[in-house]
Amino acid sequence: MTRPIAILGLPQDNNSSFLQGPALAPARIREAFHSASANMFTETGHDLGADGAWRDAGDLLLDGLSGQVAYDAIYAGVSDTLESGDPLISLGGDHSVAFPAIMAHADRYEDLSILQVDAHADLYDDFDGNPFSHASPFARLMETERIRKLVQVGIRTLTAHQREQVERFNIDVHEMSDLSRINDIHLDGPMYLSLDLDGLDPAFAPGVGHHEPGGLSTRMVIDLIHGFGGQLIGGDIVELNPHRDLHGMTAMVAGKLLKEMMGRIIKDMRG
Repeated sequence: MTRPIAILGLPQDNNSSFLQGPALAPARIREAFHSASANMFTETGHDLGADGAWRDAGDLLLDGLSGQVAYDAIYAGVSDTLESGDPLISLGGDHSVAFPAIMAHADRYEDLSILQVDAHADLYDDFDGNPFSHASPFARLMETERIRKLVQVGIRTLTAHQREQVERFNIDVHEMSDLSRINDIHLDGPMYLSLDLDGLDPAFAPGVGHHEPGGLSTRMVIDLIHGFGGQLIGGDIVELNPHRDLHGMTAMVAGKLLKEMMGRIIKDMRG
């Protein structure tokens, strides 16, 4: 019998460099996930409406917290949830929440690798003087030397500084200008999926703070979730900004991707 997948909200957006709003996202993603306009089956045939398939772990209380205090609260909350032994998908929040969430997973899973779907590499050594910025979580993670491998897909905003960071940390980057190797992605050992919704083209996901044209389609992301080589043990979905979401379209995309991530985790647990 597989463990139920825990869903935990991380409603923080005070590390956003442009617009706030992602703190409202966990509730919107849950609404889309439960929407009567869709059903609870994944494309791979898993029934998420079955008893014991998943559980809602609620939201962490992060209102008013920032910096190290917010990091510590997220790290502790994710660690406590993982103590149950259940795999976990977190709902952000801006992408800064990935730093403490992934560090909590790294404590539980040795040789953890990361697959990051994103328009941005989020590798700035220092962005606006904020080491916890949503533009810096993967620099902070790779500095710890606790991550086995980081693979990034959908990137289309690399600066000279971030290219230096790619070389420094030996990151495998699949830029939108060349996705020829995307079908060969394989990560040995446990893998965490960090899914920034702005990795998708704004035509598919307009409800994000940073519109970066020329991105992935929803189908491409679903195919990536289904097809990468490795064992998915958990992940996050971040950067939905309800203030910019047209007719709840991006929330529905997030709800769909959540279902497919859950289906992949169930498949890998059973495998």
